[in-house]
Amino acid sequence: MTKKKKITQKDLNTWKNYLKNPYDIVDKDLQPKNNYSPNKYRYDLHGYTLLEANEKVKAIILSCIEKNYNEILLITGKGIHSNIEQDVYASKDFSKLKYSVPAFIKSDIEISKYISSIEDADRKDGGEGAIVIKLKKL
Repeated sequence: MTKKKKITQKDLNTWKNYLKNPYDIVDKDLQPKNNYSPNKYRYDLHGYTLLEANEKVKAIILSCIEKNYNEILLITGKGIHSNIEQDVYASKDFSKLKYSVPAFIKSDIEISKYISSIEDADRKDGGEGAIVIKLKKL
């Protein structure tokens, strides 16, 4: 067993000075919680069926138009836990929210007129498991 060295006065002073002004520690409470401004809306669709997700997305888009949001981030997931491989009648793409939600939006006359673009989210926002819907300015 090694005997501990006694802390020198110089080390104690250095430590005390550092505690008074920790220059290399970032206060996370002072940083913004996320990159989303009040004009951007975020919603997680995990656990929704296709029908439920489509109804919810329509309600979200109409609500966001009323509240003057510019962008909607929808977390759809990648569909890797879907049980569509066992169903020979189910499409492997359109049974997943990632593909069916944009197709639904484009086909719905009431909400498609408000949409400027639909694209995959940036990696920091969910990447392949999320889509960004940009709304037209009215």
